[in-house]
Formats: sequence, C-alpha cells, structure tokens
Amino acid sequence: MNEQADLLLLEAEEKMEKSIHALQHDFSSIRTGRANPALLDVVMIEYYGVDSPIKQIASISVPEGNQLYIKPFDRGTLKKIETAIQASALGLQPQNDGVGIRLVLPQLTTERRKELAKQAEKLAEHGKIAVRNIRRETNEHIKKLDLTEDAEHGYIEDVQTLTDKFIEKVDHVTKIKIDEIMAI
Repeated sequence: MNEQADLLLLEAEEKMEKSIHALQHDFSSIRTGRANPALLDVVMIEYYGVDSPIKQIASISVPEGNQLYIKPFDRGTLKKIETAIQASALGLQPQNDGVGIRLVLPQLTTERRKELAKQAEKLAEHGKIAVRNIRRETNEHIKKLDLTEDAEHGYIEDVQTLTDKFIEKVDHVTKIKIDEIMAI
C-alpha cells in the first residue's frame, strides 16, 4: 500500500462529503411550503457596510407551520430587511408590523412544485459534477505517483467506487428533497 495514494483517497472522500453537505445547504433554500429559517440564508442585508445574512442581525422564529417572523436586534434595520426580502428571488411579500416582519408562505401550486423539483434536480447535477471533478483530480494525482501499473489501477478503481457511493448519496438526498417538495 502506498501512503500518499491512501491519503489522496481519504482527501477525496472528505471533499466528496463536503460536496454532499454543500448540496444539502443549497436544498435548504428551496421553499417547500413549510416555514424554515434556512430559507432566508440567501438574503443578505447591508449592515454597517458589510453584507450580512438576516440570521446575524435578527432572530427568526416559526410561529406557525407556514410563517416566519423576523425580529431584528436593531429596529433601524427593519426597513432594510423588508427591502432585501422583496428584492430577493423568494417571491414572498413581507408584512412589517413596526417590531418585526412576518412572512407567510403561500401554499405551493402543483406547477410551482414541479418547478422547484426541477430546480432541485439542477442543484443535484451540480453536486454530481463536483463529485466527478474530485474523482478526476484524484486520479490525476494518483497517476503522478510512482506506482506499479497494478497498484495505480487498483487505486483508480477505489476512487471510482468512492465516486459511485457519493453519486448515490446525491441521488438519495435529492429524492428526499423532491419528495418533500411534492408532498401536499
């Protein structure tokens, strides 16, 4: 066994695991009809000259299954938060009550659910591409090592097995997300 090749395999597995986590994080921004504070992770507010996520400048609660309530730590940011939500691609209409902002998530239509499922599939494809790129990079590094032909072939097979495992994971988390989107 070659120590460098073993380290490359471990490194590849770690990177592929990070790709899965990144995909799951991307999925959290897709609306499913149920309120989830992670939905607002994509909305940034300019706060003291720095773009900050809402969760850093306000508390976000879920008073009901289809509502989010955003209460800023500094009331002066209320209007900025409201404007940022309106300008975002979330398609939600914020309701400012002077203390906080209420977001009511409307029930999703079947057509909108299908659009969101397609969006999830696109994100999944990006996840698969990331895993395949890690495979390619790892294989290139293995080929640069001074290994026997059989050892090199064995390690490349191990990388492919690892890749297949993580592509399967991408498919699994995607299926879970699509089932969540399509559930009424």
